[in-house]
Amino acid sequence: MIAHSLPDPFFGPAQGLHGATFVVDVAFLRERLTTKNVVVDIGAALDVLKTTLKPLAYQNLDTLPAFAGQLTTTEFLAKYIFDAMAAAARDGALGEDGHGLSAIRVTLHETDLASASFEAGLD
Repeated sequence: MIAHSLPDPFFGPAQGLHGATFVVDVAFLRERLTTKNVVVDIGAALDVLKTTLKPLAYQNLDTLPAFAGQLTTTEFLAKYIFDAMAAAARDGALGEDGHGLSAIRVTLHETDLASASFEAGLD
């Protein structure tokens, strides 16, 4: 649950301060399963995701210095979460299996009809 505004005429009524509740899905992709027949250590991935989301929960994103001057769209937030998960994969926070990931996809669902995703490969 977050609050934010999208101060640009493009966003119509969403220009004003409003709330949003998201369900966050993160998919980890690789070309082959590990020797343990997994894609990634899901426990480590959950820990990183919880750490990433905690500073955003119940906050007005308009007041967070990290987002100053940004349009905090659903797509922007999906990329923000992607960047944190990709950094965790590179830095070993997802365990050894994180180094073999080929891509990560982050999807934010606002309703069963409205969602947005950001997906990119890992270098």
